[in-house]
Amino acid sequence: MTEETIAAALEREHNEIDGQIAAFVAGLKVGEIRAEPITRAMAALKRHIYIEEAFLFPPMRNGGLTMPIFVMIREHGDMWRMMDVLAQLVASGADRTAVRDVCEQMVVALESHNVKEEAVIYPQVEGSFTPEAEEEMKRFLATGTTPEGWVCQAVAPR
Repeated sequence: MTEETIAAALEREHNEIDGQIAAFVAGLKVGEIRAEPITRAMAALKRHIYIEEAFLFPPMRNGGLTMPIFVMIREHGDMWRMMDVLAQLVASGADRTAVRDVCEQMVVALESHNVKEEAVIYPQVEGSFTPEAEEEMKRFLATGTTPEGWVCQAVAPR
């Protein structure tokens, strides 16, 4: 059995996050507003963004991908702000339509973002890291958690 590549692990996370959001939206359509599924999906998305911004992007930025990475970071900020709005709506008990509208915006943003990452960034992953950095990233992918209070670069105070 071969070990999963970094690119494959990141793409798998895209699919898992998308599935969690889709399951939450399906629940909304039948009248459910349960915070736990969307909270879990947003935690997974924040962790995924952390992995990209802390581990993936820094070494790749020097490899000719400066502009695509700039776009990815800007889009991370857009999604982060949507997650903040969604968390507020769910916590306040907002009506299903408002929650669904933000979820649908998130789905559209993720679809556009993920396609670009998977076509432009992820094919360049293998060989972009020292063996030590690659092992560190693989360990984090397997067991790491987002540091408490961490926010993506696009929304971090400067």
